[in-house]
Amino acid sequence: MLDRALNTIALPRFGRDDGVPAGWAVSQGLVDYPAAVAAMEDRAAAIAEGRAGELVWLLEHPPLYTAGVSAKPDDLLEPGRFPVFESGRGGQFTYHGPGQRVAYVMLDLTKRRRDVRAFVAALEAWVIGALDAFNVRGEVREGRVGVWVERKTPGAPPREDKIAAIGVKLRRWVSFHGVSLNVEPDLSHFSGIVPCGVTQHGVTSLVDLGLPVTLDEVDAALKASFRAVFGEVEAVSPPV
Repeated sequence: MLDRALNTIALPRFGRDDGVPAGWAVSQGLVDYPAAVAAMEDRAAAIAEGRAGELVWLLEHPPLYTAGVSAKPDDLLEPGRFPVFESGRGGQFTYHGPGQRVAYVMLDLTKRRRDVRAFVAALEAWVIGALDAFNVRGEVREGRVGVWVERKTPGAPPREDKIAAIGVKLRRWVSFHGVSLNVEPDLSHFSGIVPCGVTQHGVTSLVDLGLPVTLDEVDAALKASFRAVFGEVEAVSPPV
């Protein structure tokens, strides 16, 4: 079913010429944010130095806010609500919490393509391909990084809600940080920030869209779509 869904959309290829699979790790339970960042920093350095292979790490965090390099202080509306962490990734404020699938992507663009714009587009296509497996049409918008869905309500004008955020950092052409896809988070937690600095639109999740899917089902869709865009993966242990 997933393969048939992926065949209905055009996905860019961002694979490795040598065909070496990326590691695919899934953490159970909630992972402490500082510990995750430290593990990413270590792994990215090891990849750049040829001491470790690429890694995609799927996890959940406890409720928290992170501030990207473009974050504006006024966009933190409730500074005492949840812990706030400075982040070296691109973008502004975002929320992480239970029910949200965070995917940290540590890929060596020297082995793939040294093209930052193409890499971000590939990440967007990856998420869009996974959403397509659930018959959800994810879309991108000029000037707004991330993946959006159009909501149509009878008698009301259409609106666009964000379902996935993207924020990455590159060091020595190795990526870290990544994407967060809203599966079933508490959407009220987003009210403590202006998500990604966008005030004209809201946020949504798969469950909010009426799809009672599980994290395991989302993980399977993410894996199938990742293979279509980035190439093969192999199961490995999570770094934390």
